[in-house]
Amino acid sequence: MKQLFLMVNDGSVKLLESPKPTVKENYVLVETLYSAVSAGTERGLTSFGGKNLIQKALERPDQVQKVLEKMSTDGIVTTLESAFNKLNEPMPMGYSAVGRVLECGKGVTKVLKGDLVAMAGQAYHCEVNRVNQNLIVKIPEALKDYKQGALCALGGIALEGIHQAKVVPGETVGVIGLGLLGHIVSRILNAYGCNVIAYDVVDKRLEGTRIKAFINSNDENAEDITKSLTMGRGVDKVIITAAADSNAPMDLAASITRDRAVICMIGVTQMNIDRRPYYQKELTFTIARSYGPGRYDPNYEEKGVDYPLGHVRFTEGRNMEEYIRLLAEDRMSVSDLITHVIPFENAEEAYEMITTNKEKKRYIGILLQYSEGKDKFKDTVALTDKTGSSSHASDKIKIGIIGAGNFAKTTLLPIMKETNLYEFVGMATTGGINAAQANDNIPFRYLTNDYKKLLEDEEIELIVISTGHNSHAKFIVEALQHGKHVYCEKPLCLSGEELNDIKAAYEGSKGELFCGLNRRHAPLVRQIKSQVKTDKVPAIYHYIANAGFIPEGHWVHDEKVGGGRIIGEACHFIDTIQYLDGSPLTDVSVTFAQNDAYTQKDNCNIALRFESGAIANIIYTSMGSKKYPKEQLRVFANGSVYELINYIRLNHYGSVRTSKVKLKQDKGVKSEYIYIHDVLRKGKKNQAIRDAFTAHDLLLKALGK
Repeated sequence: MKQLFLMVNDGSVKLLESPKPTVKENYVLVETLYSAVSAGTERGLTSFGGKNLIQKALERPDQVQKVLEKMSTDGIVTTLESAFNKLNEPMPMGYSAVGRVLECGKGVTKVLKGDLVAMAGQAYHCEVNRVNQNLIVKIPEALKDYKQGALCALGGIALEGIHQAKVVPGETVGVIGLGLLGHIVSRILNAYGCNVIAYDVVDKRLEGTRIKAFINSNDENAEDITKSLTMGRGVDKVIITAAADSNAPMDLAASITRDRAVICMIGVTQMNIDRRPYYQKELTFTIARSYGPGRYDPNYEEKGVDYPLGHVRFTEGRNMEEYIRLLAEDRMSVSDLITHVIPFENAEEAYEMITTNKEKKRYIGILLQYSEGKDKFKDTVALTDKTGSSSHASDKIKIGIIGAGNFAKTTLLPIMKETNLYEFVGMATTGGINAAQANDNIPFRYLTNDYKKLLEDEEIELIVISTGHNSHAKFIVEALQHGKHVYCEKPLCLSGEELNDIKAAYEGSKGELFCGLNRRHAPLVRQIKSQVKTDKVPAIYHYIANAGFIPEGHWVHDEKVGGGRIIGEACHFIDTIQYLDGSPLTDVSVTFAQNDAYTQKDNCNIALRFESGAIANIIYTSMGSKKYPKEQLRVFANGSVYELINYIRLNHYGSVRTSKVKLKQDKGVKSEYIYIHDVLRKGKKNQAIRDAFTAHDLLLKALGK
């Protein structure tokens, strides 16, 4: 299937190929028929992408500040590489569409296969979308012109603004900004029995919108005209739908209202509130959160947990449902607002229209229309235009990757490519977006949604696993049983039982196993290892992980999905110390900092003991400042102290003091991939996996898993 992406580095749009996604619990697969192009949101993104670096920086000073802070801790080169990698990552476009259900996952009750549905949020410009059932609405047969459903996200945004403004039937409402969203807001208000006065710098009245009056927002008499139309009172409510770089809509809103009116923002403008009119009129200002309650809530949008109707009448999904109801019952129509329907293959034309618009075409609503065809439903896509060599004589290791998360896209795959030691054969993902993003810069020969195809591909030697933590063990065991070598991101697993399964599969397989514990391969760690003496007097190790705060609802905190932050990250620091000491790790204990007010398990002290007599203390915390280095290691041994700061500076305090500073942070990722190649091609012994088994075993036991 094809999907549209924005190339953030230059503002261009590009159709990328990927296999169709697979269905999962509480989700449906939908064949897209029409998707809406947002003249506001998407125009802003494409315009931003087309700007140079200085212009981008001036537009996003908040991001510049983050970059500067990262430079202070991670170094200039590392920070710039990270920023450019982010700019080079394709961004999926689209958010509102209509289509036909292809398949329903477990737990789906709202729709059936074959139903026409409106969808939002996860509705990209893509031939096949995978959407949570809370974000879809069945289109009734009464709505003959079903392409109107493609504007359901805008309908939801409009309704949430009306709800937040606490509009009552019969009131007079000012709508500032008469673009596509402003027209939809006005038509819904009209359907609810309200009078609408519209304001814009240009007269954009349409007969179907049926507004009471139009007033030029630049007219210095706008306030007086408004009062003349409202018996001297002013409007009861204001909904700002405008997209503007100025504060003018806010100032206008305050001037045209009656006492104790409500102003709701659903557009994008400056929001500098002048206290005087707000105080004198006792005005209320509110901002609507996109489509409604549920937006940005992973439990609602990803897990499919709906809010009880008795407590939340209009959720994200139920706002969309109300929009479709108004259309189906002929209370309103938006057909005339759809001024252009452009074939999906010609999507660039739509984006040219909303950005440069050299031909000065008048548009309001733009839809992309998708053609029918079986090609979009392929489970495996051959990429014939890729240049990866297929020579069996090559010294490169032929890989297949399962999953393509953020680390894989931004770090793993680019660095593997940089080593020139790997040949990229196949990629398997269940969702098309990650596959398309990762494959844009990596020469894979094929993409698939079935990981077993990689296991059965005799040419693939190394299976790379970059999936959710809870699936690592399953994929490791199956890959080893197929005789493949395996590299898996940490952690190996989430329970002692899973670890035993992995050990058994490893012992019974011809394949080697590697875990993504890269810090032992970092050049500065290796320098400490070459100098420190731990054979006679036991060493003392102190590791501080200033990990940063992650909100409670994040998947990493979910014991069943992420396993918690400690198993997911602390294995890094344990492994590093294991490597430095060189003797067997014998004991791990974990003590959490918790009370009734803070129950998250992301602040702890980890104590280690080694057969050599050495001890180590690891402080893992989410409570520190981002301005403080993320990782620090101190080694006390035989009259020397080694101080490693964020893998960019190494201080040695001995008979003399020395300091080594690197321009680029190096946590050993590239060296780890060279190490894997050396084991598989040069016969180097794989020492790291036994340490990984020991660390996982003792840490899991300490965590009661």
